[in-house]
Amino acid sequence: MSTIDISEASSKKRTVALVLCFFFGVIGIHRFYVGKTGTGIAQILTLGGLGIWALIDLIMILVGSFTDADGKKVATW
Repeated sequence: MSTIDISEASSKKRTVALVLCFFFGVIGIHRFYVGKTGTGIAQILTLGGLGIWALIDLIMILVGSFTDADGKKVATW
């Protein structure tokens, strides 16, 4: 497992994104939190891709590969 330089990590917290995705994933609230407004709106309109998109995001957050709007990894718990 590789480590992420602190300057490359997002200021957004992984725990917050995880909780938001778990409870409100189908309406994309976690994407608004990390600054991805466009895809957040798309998740609202598609109900999280009928849950599949939200599930993939949840897994990506858990494994540490989810990024914010600037492309920085949301890695800090």
